[in-house]
Amino acid sequence: MNDIKDITGKIKKFRDERDWMQFHDPKNMAVSIILEASELLEHFQWKTTEEVEKYAKQNLAEIRDEIADIALYLFELSDNLGINLTDAMEQKLKKNEMKYPVEKAKGKHTKYNKL
Repeated sequence: MNDIKDITGKIKKFRDERDWMQFHDPKNMAVSIILEASELLEHFQWKTTEEVEKYAKQNLAEIRDEIADIALYLFELSDNLGINLTDAMEQKLKKNEMKYPVEKAKGKHTKYNKL
């Protein structure tokens, strides 16, 4: 069993043992992803690059937990909507390869429509 299917099964088991599916509609899952992403961002707010590097080393466990929260909600939302997350990511990477060809995008942060 691949890792995404395995962890998604564990997420669903955790959710279902608590009868939480009733709260996990797509809107609430999307809101939860944004809330957790905001909690992740809070770790870096107002810090310089140098401060972030030091802070991240000292608070790695807390940052890891926020990243995990985002992933847990994302994996479940994908499963609830019947989206194969691996396939979706592979398809998106192909689209991004077209939008950001190496010869135009390498070393640049320019948006695709401005390349």
